[in-house]
Amino acid sequence: MTRHDVQVAVIGFGPCGAVAANLLGQAGITTLAIDKLVDIFPKPRAIALDHEIMRLFDNIGVADKVLPFVAPFTASEHHGAQGQLIRRIDMVPKPYPMGYTPSMVFSQPPVEEVLRAHAASWDGVQIELGTELLELSQDEAGVTLRLRDGAGVERAVTADYVIACDGASSLVRQNLGIALDDLVFDEPWLVVDLLVHGAALSKLPSKSAQYCEPARPTTYLVGPNNHRRWEIMLLPGEDRFAMEAPGRVWQLLSRWLTPEDATLWRANSYRFHALVAHEWRRGRVFLAGDSAHQQPPFIGQGMCQGLRDVSNLIWKLVRVIEGKTDPALLDSYGEERGAHVRELTGRIKTIGHVICERDPEAARLRDERILAEGGGVARTITRQEIVPPLRCGLLGEGAAAGTLFPQPRLLGGVLPDQARGTGWRLVIDGRQIVLPGEIVAKAALLGLNVITVSADPASRDAEIEGVAGAWFDRSGCDAALVRPDHYVFATSVGTADLASQLDRLAAVPH
Repeated sequence: MTRHDVQVAVIGFGPCGAVAANLLGQAGITTLAIDKLVDIFPKPRAIALDHEIMRLFDNIGVADKVLPFVAPFTASEHHGAQGQLIRRIDMVPKPYPMGYTPSMVFSQPPVEEVLRAHAASWDGVQIELGTELLELSQDEAGVTLRLRDGAGVERAVTADYVIACDGASSLVRQNLGIALDDLVFDEPWLVVDLLVHGAALSKLPSKSAQYCEPARPTTYLVGPNNHRRWEIMLLPGEDRFAMEAPGRVWQLLSRWLTPEDATLWRANSYRFHALVAHEWRRGRVFLAGDSAHQQPPFIGQGMCQGLRDVSNLIWKLVRVIEGKTDPALLDSYGEERGAHVRELTGRIKTIGHVICERDPEAARLRDERILAEGGGVARTITRQEIVPPLRCGLLGEGAAAGTLFPQPRLLGGVLPDQARGTGWRLVIDGRQIVLPGEIVAKAALLGLNVITVSADPASRDAEIEGVAGAWFDRSGCDAALVRPDHYVFATSVGTADLASQLDRLAAVPH
């Protein structure tokens, strides 16, 4: 039992903080989650999530409650300077590798309600809304937080660890003096959300679009139900606040709709930044979500990145708190997530620069180049191939190390995470390998759940769509060591190679 008031304090209770609280509560970790605001922001901000995040929602027990507020993300058609189609960004086709639609749009306020309510259901999770962090200090043993509640009463709370999910202007990050590295992207955009009246939906494109037009680059997104979003680049000299005025907004949207066609839900201007924290950890305090990074929204990865942060961090933190591994494991959090965020942000920036080109001649050459890359036709790339694997940190060997292991549907349509759990796993291709007793014993000593996937309907783990089999074939392996966050630690070919990878795992904090 900890000598502190709680084992973990979560600062900020948006989606990132709420998922963190759920993961901690599920693991039986005593947790205090606070937010200076009482109510959920009632308008949409994030609009996209992917199958990795829906799998995470399933792991904490809320996927079924979230799905009513989710819809498939349509392909995004990129139109060049003359309106011509130059490429598409879509999702990978069926059979879906994670068991869920690979790319989705969602309505943020009700999803946040689901996440908060579920977090409150865990016995060890205490939630205090309207409570503000004033300052924090730490030593080798723990962290002390000075809090002020809605009545103005101040008190001190101690915790073993703190996770800062307190947003782009993070007080925790500022308190720690952690700088943000500027990855050199700074563009002003207006974000407009409409609830479109039924008859007017036919006036709009059925698919999402990027209008890569030099005069004013614009993004159009098909949200759930009748929710539609436009992201409109602001031009030099335009006043951001004047551009938010309803009259000006409708002028910008006149190409598509009139005020009679829809209800204006939100119009806010932002600067799209590319920023990453120079440090992700200071002692017992970790940054996650927008407190650690901000990226342009061009493939809808902002919230996904934050939820990857807490998914990566918390299984490691739980194992350290429970005394199952060395605290050195926690060093891999910032190493892995920092590198991943920087690489993905770089890819998003590249897409953004293509979209934001305002020189007509440069835009013409861009369109020619992109079409030439597709052999003269608009080629399709997937959102999933844009997201990179892990390339450093807690990784072993094998071509697929650092990639996400798939979730093949088993007989009856059941998903393996639900049927077999989500801890450390040794997944075997049952078509190619049978484990000798000494390997089974070694896996048991390491606490691995052994799963043998095959197409044999008599098998306990018979898959029905060939997803895992295809993954093993592409990866050129017959076994995979999979981490609790579903990333592959190592792959192997044959029992001797597998024994070597198990020894490698045994030798590092995990």
